[in-house]
Amino acid sequence: MKKAALVFFSFIGGLVIAAIVLVNPWQFGWVESVQHQVLSRIQSTHDHVVSEKGQLWTCGMHPQVVQNEPGDCPICGMALTPLKDTGPKKSGDEETKKEKKIKYWVAPMDPTYIRDEPGKSPMGMDLVPVYEDEAETEDTTGYVHIDPSFVQNIGVQSVEVKRQDIPFTIRTIGTVNYDEKQIYQINTKFAGWVENVQVNYVGEPVVKGQKLFEIYSPELVTTQKEYLNALDYAERLSGGEYPEITQRALALVNAGRERLRYWDITDEQIRELEKSRKSKRTLSVFSPATGVVLDKMEQALEGMYVKPGMNLYRIVNLSTVWVEVEVFENQIPWLEPGRRATLEFPSEPGRTYRGTIRYLYPFFNQKTRTMKVSIELPNPGGKLRADMYANVVFQVPAARNVLTVPENAVIHSGKRNVVVLDKGEGSFKPTEVVLGVNGENVWEVKQGVKEGDRVVISSQFLIDSESNLREAIQKMIAARNQKKTDESEPDSVQESEG
Repeated sequence: MKKAALVFFSFIGGLVIAAIVLVNPWQFGWVESVQHQVLSRIQSTHDHVVSEKGQLWTCGMHPQVVQNEPGDCPICGMALTPLKDTGPKKSGDEETKKEKKIKYWVAPMDPTYIRDEPGKSPMGMDLVPVYEDEAETEDTTGYVHIDPSFVQNIGVQSVEVKRQDIPFTIRTIGTVNYDEKQIYQINTKFAGWVENVQVNYVGEPVVKGQKLFEIYSPELVTTQKEYLNALDYAERLSGGEYPEITQRALALVNAGRERLRYWDITDEQIRELEKSRKSKRTLSVFSPATGVVLDKMEQALEGMYVKPGMNLYRIVNLSTVWVEVEVFENQIPWLEPGRRATLEFPSEPGRTYRGTIRYLYPFFNQKTRTMKVSIELPNPGGKLRADMYANVVFQVPAARNVLTVPENAVIHSGKRNVVVLDKGEGSFKPTEVVLGVNGENVWEVKQGVKEGDRVVISSQFLIDSESNLREAIQKMIAARNQKKTDESEPDSVQESEG
């Protein structure tokens, strides 16, 4: 009985110890040490099994890097991927690889360190062989080959080259100004005193023909009396025996009427004067347009003495307004008088106005390097006022039916522009292109690609960098081989002479 109890409690104790080792709830140091030893033995056993099976690991960007265990590429630092179809059953591959001719040896961490025989790099690492068929393929075709499984790991995406129209959108900010053709100055052509003011503050709306004020002018009263006297004199002489005298009297009447018109006395006021046959002490001045008062000379016009040409009011008609916008130099070729524009105002969200370019200013702002463009805009209801902000959009056709690639597919290196063509099955080729116009996140391509090609839009910088690296290596090898050829030529010449 005691023996059975001892076995039972021993079993329970073993389970508790095993649970403590696996879970380690109290973070015992000795438990962590045991866990590390167990995991190390499991990993060692796994690596041994994999090694026996012949599993190899390689880099998708640098296929010359081959290792017997997982890790990071010593050239680019990326994680190694399993090499497919490796193992004892394909031992013939190893013999085939031995038959390949090694062209040169390169340092894993410094691709520019190239040697003709194996050895150590300046950092103490074993040189990696590059086989002749691999080097010739890269040198002659310019392609970059990446393992298809690694293409997905680095997130390579490609799209098709399309033929389409390129709309060009210009967005800018504008400020509302009054239509200068609709501004009227109110003044008098004779001296006098202002009386009975009807419109006396800025911003007050007026309509065409509305009385603004009355003015008393002794000169105007005298002119009225002279006109009435000439009119009476002409009527008395009408039908007389002396037609020449009658014609002179009528000439005096016409001269008096013209003088009143020159002082902006309306025909209606002249007819009223002729009908009443009485001169008026004051004369009314009316608004020439419908709009609002922009400026007024004094805070109170009542009783003010005015001289000829003195501006008393400034009235603007708000049926149309001008919107002044600024555009950059590269946007100017797309704009011209008559071009349509779409405008939106924060004061009326959701409502769209449409205007046309009225005028392009003939000068630039030296500080901002922009040019002003004036847009004429209908203003129904007079809701738009000066100094309001507007969001302005010009939609212009930049190019029609042209080959296009996305903006993010182009690598700009300063002197040249490059896209990476996706040839399928992990093959890529950096290609120089000639660009045209740009608009709506696409570029026009004039030379370098054809319709139906696929261009890489992500991770293309990695592929282009690898291509440039390989090109640089090939140039170094060619220069080195040329140097060897030049050094051997004098020896051969001496032998032939001997």
